[in-house]
Amino acid sequence: MEKEAKKEAFRKYLESSGVLDALTKVLVALYEESDKPSSALEFIQQKLGGPSISEYEKLHAEKSDLQLKYDELLADHRETCRRLEELRSTQSMAICKGTVDREMVKDDV
Repeated sequence: MEKEAKKEAFRKYLESSGVLDALTKVLVALYEESDKPSSALEFIQQKLGGPSISEYEKLHAEKSDLQLKYDELLADHRETCRRLEELRSTQSMAICKGTVDREMVKDDV
């Protein structure tokens, strides 16, 4: 009995959110199509506003390209940060050495 109640609650959820109506309209449009499309799934996806398979593949390839560029830029950024820290460290050492050298000169005078 609980299983039936869950099914009914889910059906009401789909109905209230407009899913059943949208699916019904798409399936009716497919049924009424005189020249049936070679891919019923792609037809349904397009009618529901999703990308076609070719569009999906193009977007997926673009995402892969962008991921590679991101990874390269991130590696460059990390290397630049490493070099900056290295320069800061070298500069700090030079400043400290200069201060020590000046103090030694003062002590000698």
